[in-house]
Amino acid sequence: MRVTTTCLLAVCLAGRPLAAQVVPIGANDISGVVTGPNGPESGVWVIAETHDLPTKFVRIVVTDDQGRYLIPDLPKATYAVWVRGYGLVDSPHVQAAPGKVLNLTAVAAPNPRAAAEYYPAGYWFSLIRVPDKREFAAATSTGADETHSAPAVKSQAEWLRIMKSGGCWACHQLGSKGTREIPKSLGTFPSSVAAWERRLQSGQAGAQMMGTLSQLGAQRALAMFADWTDRIAGGEVPPPPPRPQGVERNVVITEWDWADPKAYLHDEVSTDRRAPTINAHGALYGSLELSADYLPVLDPAHNTVSRAPLTVRDPSTVPAAGSQLLQPSAYWGGEVIWTSKANVHNPMLDERGRVWLTATVRPPENPAVCKAGSSHPSAKLFPLARAGRHLAVYDPKTGKLTHIGTCFSTHHLMFAEDANRTLWTSGGGPVVGWLNTKLFDETGDEEKSQGWTALILDTNGNGKRDAYVEPDQPVDPAKDKRISAGLYAVAPAPDGSIWGTSLGFPGAVVRLDPGAHPPETALAELYELPLGRSGEPIEGFSPRGGDVDRNGVYWTALASGHLASFDRRKCKGPLNGPTATGQHCPEGWTFYAEPLPQLQGVTTPGSAEASYYTWVDQFGTLGLGTNLPIDTGNGAEGLLVLKDGKWIVLRVPYPMGFYTKWMDGRIDDPSGGWKGRGLWATVSTRAPFHMEGGKGTTSKVLHFQLRPDPLAR
Repeated sequence: MRVTTTCLLAVCLAGRPLAAQVVPIGANDISGVVTGPNGPESGVWVIAETHDLPTKFVRIVVTDDQGRYLIPDLPKATYAVWVRGYGLVDSPHVQAAPGKVLNLTAVAAPNPRAAAEYYPAGYWFSLIRVPDKREFAAATSTGADETHSAPAVKSQAEWLRIMKSGGCWACHQLGSKGTREIPKSLGTFPSSVAAWERRLQSGQAGAQMMGTLSQLGAQRALAMFADWTDRIAGGEVPPPPPRPQGVERNVVITEWDWADPKAYLHDEVSTDRRAPTINAHGALYGSLELSADYLPVLDPAHNTVSRAPLTVRDPSTVPAAGSQLLQPSAYWGGEVIWTSKANVHNPMLDERGRVWLTATVRPPENPAVCKAGSSHPSAKLFPLARAGRHLAVYDPKTGKLTHIGTCFSTHHLMFAEDANRTLWTSGGGPVVGWLNTKLFDETGDEEKSQGWTALILDTNGNGKRDAYVEPDQPVDPAKDKRISAGLYAVAPAPDGSIWGTSLGFPGAVVRLDPGAHPPETALAELYELPLGRSGEPIEGFSPRGGDVDRNGVYWTALASGHLASFDRRKCKGPLNGPTATGQHCPEGWTFYAEPLPQLQGVTTPGSAEASYYTWVDQFGTLGLGTNLPIDTGNGAEGLLVLKDGKWIVLRVPYPMGFYTKWMDGRIDDPSGGWKGRGLWATVSTRAPFHMEGGKGTTSKVLHFQLRPDPLAR
């Protein structure tokens, strides 16, 4: 493409003219200089949005240290362009077309409250005054429940786990505009406590939210939330975030609308995790979990969206979300908006471009092949009576959806790098399940192709699996021990081991060595987050999602506001035997506090961040190197990249409320430089109506790319 050179207009700083800067601009670019009351505005976002394409399209860049910007490679359309940044309010929207120089004037925020409207949700969340540690100590000693929470909660850390990775934050943000204010549509109430109790009863998630409130101690938690929103209504604001610096200014974020306003996404997939050049330039597929029975599909090359219908095998399968409403929603009234029977949670692409799904295909009662008395190799060792979610595979080439009934429940799924193309799953409760996809492709036999194993620790230390004691029985030096830790996030490692997290407090990571015949030979290792003598965490606690790198190091996001790594190569003691039951390798853990302020009332390390998942960029798809752990940054409203022990924050400034649960990286062109690679994510909040735009806002697909500099084309 022919490039013309256009000279950007000179700008002034304190009356002194700056030298005019020359920025190459092509026919598909918009560029210019952003100036404010004091001169060039560095580290602010320039947003270009259009409704002229088949689906709404947005591209966002950051200004350099001289206030210059360049939005590259825009599809032909008319765009609204404006400036957003910390310390500012939005500038007026200016209509523009690609190929033009567009200088913009930033608008300074008139007061701290106006500026704070653009801060990420996690900054507002940090204003919550968490119950003091002494409240838990007092309640534990007296057995009282008036001050803090249910008697089972023994510490502030465990309480935080419930509010973050175990409850509220696992579904949506706290601190978004939709949560830090009480919707007027709820009505009027005698107190903010009453208003909070009513709002938590709203919609199809009302019963679930009230259950979480009960775990936190209803009266104490309601008083805390009421105090938080009252102080915000009275004018309290969080500390300001720093503007993007360094490599953070090189980001180019592209967004497309998909799905519909009543649906919410859980995940998306763009490529095969094992080979990220698969499906280059191809379509992306999303999972709508409880909300709707279709796969949203985005074709980013043509800016079009479509849907692939989902079905269940057994029509008697009921919608997963149910239809109970304790109270009407502030947004949808008494309407039941979540209707999915398939309840697709997680998608994954294979080497043929097929989309594998954790999906419900029938009611939960298992067939005889799964139960006691079956000749199935796994059922003979550990029979299973029920499974809440199963598997399915969708072939985009034929449009065919194939149901795969599993005896074990599924949640996440990921392919191993083995000859059988084994698809490992999490969510099986007491077991870990898998599907031999090579055998399934050859035979179509779902029963023979699947297997599962209980989680057995080698507590007798002989290196093999033997008879075992049950989870509620003491360790027997002559036997192994079964654990009920479960497996949440599943991640096959290059050495053939399978890793995942065990939720709860203090939580743990689990490593599974399948052995030659997994139902009989698989052995597990359990590594808990380290606790001190008092039972308090030494630093971090309670993992959620995690991933393994090419070196076998497991990385996971913690409810304490950390990213943690666990490296079993650092363990000093034996990895099996009677003492290897969880707290035997504290030296394997390393903690990195995530870049948000800490919650009020919390004096221990960490932050207010509540990242849902950690994904490892094993193959350098972002362009910053291989084996980089990246947190979903649900409080920071962006992706948090850890490189050389330092954080790179890739904030999504528009629309406010970015919250994702997964990402993947794809290489569209290995020789295409920064344009040939990038990360993909979707908006995964269960409440997209809490985001900027309110009711009617849909989920988005986002593409994160890093240029060598803020003006690179």
